[in-house]
Amino acid sequence: MVSADTNVIVRLLVGDDKAQLEKAKLLFAQERIFIATSVVLECEWVLRYAYHFEPTAIANAFQVLFGLSNVALQEPNVIADAIAWHKQGMDFADAIHLAASRQCRSLATFDRKFIKSAGKITSFEAREP
Repeated sequence: MVSADTNVIVRLLVGDDKAQLEKAKLLFAQERIFIATSVVLECEWVLRYAYHFEPTAIANAFQVLFGLSNVALQEPNVIADAIAWHKQGMDFADAIHLAASRQCRSLATFDRKFIKSAGKITSFEAREP
């Protein structure tokens, strides 16, 4: 298994560097790929800010990539929930934080927008401390 860094995944999804795209495609074609949660989070940020991808486009691209039979995520259930919640309007990083915190009683935050968004999407509580 080979762990893929953010830049490999971004090249694969964006294809803006032909040589790197071909290397990334070859890697994904020949290896089992591990993707850390931190890499997924960074990929979303890069795609949104550097490449101006819309949230739905990012979520759809992630679903396709992460659905490949040779791709293993560090936290597949966290990422699946984060993608679903992001499609419903929650900030992607907030969605990962919330999904990764479900073994706790609640998630404490001062971010009122996050609290409101979480309350609309899931029964897991995000609240002020």
